Amino acid sequence: MRTFRTITGALAFTVLAATAAAAADGTVKKIDESAGKVTLEHGPIKNLGMDEGMTMVFKAGDPAMLKSVKVGDKVSFEAERVNGQITVTKIQKK
Repeated sequence: MRTFRTITGALAFTVLAATAAAAADGTVKKIDESAGKVTLEHGPIKNLGMDEGMTMVFKAGDPAMLKSVKVGDKVSFEAERVNGQITVTKIQKK
């Protein structure tokens, strides 16, 4: 039983660490709702191998999420490669 708890605890920690690593911080620079894209000035995005910050355009996984932010907002977001495109999968104001 003790071994099971240890393994379960380690697995939970790994999942939480992976989720935290996927989050990045940034600032909304431009929103193009008609194209379903957002331009973000952001820090490192470790899960995409981006060790330095930059400004870039992202596809929105769900274009409706672009209505929750506006230009100038500080945000926390997650991005992944989806069908070969770097895509914002979650975004929220800080």
